[in-house]
Amino acid sequence: MVEAFSDCVSRDSWESRPSRVVMSTRCALDLFDRYGVKATFFFVGWVAEKFPSLVREVHARGHELACHSYWHRPVYSLTREEFREDTRRAKSVIEQTAGVRVIGYRAPSWSITKSCLWALDVLAEEEFLYDSSIYPIYHDLYGIPGAQRFGYTYRSRSGKPLQEMPPTTVRLLGMNLPAAGGGYLRVFPIAYTEWVFRHFENRHGKPVVVYFHPWELDPEQPRLQSKLKSRIRHYLNLRRMQPRLERLFATHTFQPMNSYMGPQNAPEQQEEENASQKLPLSAG
Repeated sequence: MVEAFSDCVSRDSWESRPSRVVMSTRCALDLFDRYGVKATFFFVGWVAEKFPSLVREVHARGHELACHSYWHRPVYSLTREEFREDTRRAKSVIEQTAGVRVIGYRAPSWSITKSCLWALDVLAEEEFLYDSSIYPIYHDLYGIPGAQRFGYTYRSRSGKPLQEMPPTTVRLLGMNLPAAGGGYLRVFPIAYTEWVFRHFENRHGKPVVVYFHPWELDPEQPRLQSKLKSRIRHYLNLRRMQPRLERLFATHTFQPMNSYMGPQNAPEQQEEENASQKLPLSAG
């Protein structure tokens, strides 16, 4: 379902392909249990509809359920109404399956960019309380380089507030560099990731947003013949992902997004906090 392979895996072929999502998600759940970690699981609506027992298991094991769209299409490829329909459908499926309210959203491939900031207004109108979709970096597929790097409250046109929680970046040589998530966690040296944690804890007093995908714990997954850049981004260092996560889990504490984003921790009200605070963790 990753956007990198959308050129060779059509959405209408998803049904006919063998699925590994239950296996890889349970691998993540077992890993979390071993280290006492709780996380936010941003579910693709299609997955939630096809594997409802997996949604309920994630919830039963103490993790937050959140929305990652229904069809995993970039937001900037949709109209406002297409985005609303897709988001509403995914949110409804997850909520009805687990019997809980969904308050968080993450766009596929961080695809809320300058061209579609209207998506934040739609999310607020659809009763979401927070979003984690705007990556404040330059990238060929996503990102808003000048966006705020730390959590803040977006005031929507309807007047409803939406808390934005950007993924972690560090400022070096006048640029925002990504860190502590997904492919960046796999590709960059672990020493860089650990420096980022120390940097945030000692200098900013703010949490590190760590994210990854269950498929990144599945090094035996089939290799698709797509563009070289896409293959490198997707498959590089898959076998290193679990050991790196375990290293972080052993030395830091984590919490789901909804725990961190409670009223007492609204980003616009935050002050410097000490280094012992828990870090938001998401599994998309």
